[in-house]
Amino acid sequence: MRPSRLDRWLRVFADVRAGEGRSALLMFANVFLILCAYYFIKPLREGWIAISDVGSLEKMEVKAYSSFGQSLLLLPVVWLYGRLSERRSRARLITDSTLFCMANMLIFWLLQPGFFIENLPYMGVIFYLWVGMFGVFVVAQFFAFAADVYSDERGRRLIPFVALGATAGAALGSLLTEPLVKSGRFGTEWLLLAAMIPLGASILLTRVVDRREPRSEAPASAPEARPEGAGRGAISLVLSSRFLIALGVITLLLSWVNTNGENLLFRVVQQFLESEANEKGVAADDVLAFTRDGTTAFYGNFFFWVNAVALTLQAFVAARLLKYGGFGVLLLAMPVVALMSYSVMALIPVLAIVKLMKIAENATDYSINNTARHVVWLPIPAKITYKAKPTIDTLFVRMGDGLAAITVLVGVQLLALPTASFFVFNISLVVIWLAFGLVVIREHGRLSEANSGNGTR
Repeated sequence: MRPSRLDRWLRVFADVRAGEGRSALLMFANVFLILCAYYFIKPLREGWIAISDVGSLEKMEVKAYSSFGQSLLLLPVVWLYGRLSERRSRARLITDSTLFCMANMLIFWLLQPGFFIENLPYMGVIFYLWVGMFGVFVVAQFFAFAADVYSDERGRRLIPFVALGATAGAALGSLLTEPLVKSGRFGTEWLLLAAMIPLGASILLTRVVDRREPRSEAPASAPEARPEGAGRGAISLVLSSRFLIALGVITLLLSWVNTNGENLLFRVVQQFLESEANEKGVAADDVLAFTRDGTTAFYGNFFFWVNAVALTLQAFVAARLLKYGGFGVLLLAMPVVALMSYSVMALIPVLAIVKLMKIAENATDYSINNTARHVVWLPIPAKITYKAKPTIDTLFVRMGDGLAAITVLVGVQLLALPTASFFVFNISLVVIWLAFGLVVIREHGRLSEANSGNGTR
């Protein structure tokens, strides 16, 4: 086949070959819609948790301890999803789980504070738990689908472009959130309904790609096609492999480090809004709405800059870094950036520096590291990927959040540590992260060589 005009145009971003452009663009649009929907919801999560007081706990503590609850709730969710992945086709699995998430969004829309009812106790915490699981789950599910669609060779060329769609969708969603909230016509309360539109459209694109692209391996119904370990439970499957264990550990450490930084940023934002409310003389009855809208608007702006930088990195750096530097360089880029960022924050722990360094850290995570996290699954059989990837990308991520909650408990309640000490602690975690990253690179190389020699994936 000769490359089409679309194939040639997409070569600006990735090594697209003849006949691959249309499906790649559909995959790009699919994950674009998913992340756009998520970034309508994510700032709302921060605003809702900001007005959810629990006893005498600081707002940062409420946020951190809620993250710990996500790891506990994910245990039954991961088990159930693993069982469903064995019984449903990939299109049916993604359709059903996405529709279930949309039904949850409708329920939360009805229950959000100041809309149909007053602020229900602990609903902000419950919503925070749900959004945390939803955000990592839908993205992990999509890229498990991508790893099933693409072979190892095609995936290395095309997934950086597909991941660009995720970054672009996140940037657009976060860009639209702040002006929508501040416009006075749309309002915070409508963000959940707005998010359902692109999420529903993503289901249609998934089914189109499913019809266009065959599975990258034989169906699981054929006994000879079932990979070793495919019949195990999701968690036991991860624990049976040195490669998967190491991958889970670096995922946990990334989440632990990043969430520590997010908690500290959230603390500073709440202190700022409290001070601003006092200066402006905001009435006591209006403080909740002021804090919720202020937090939502701040994070909408913050997420925009994170995703704008990430979009640039994804468009012009990630694919080239993979092509010329290899998978190892791609995987180690994130911990190296984190090491430099937290070193600077430990030396100069002021708001402007913390915000700037968090933008650099998160942008690298959402672009270069995001590509590495999805490319790493290409040599793995699809039946294992559908179980192990959502498990690692949800359970291990939220376990990292749980450890960040324990960090807050010990650091705030027991040791009363200053902000700089938290940053120094993060530096020690990053060093461990780098060591396990080297293990993942070595094992990934062995799997790629074995599959290349066998002519699979």
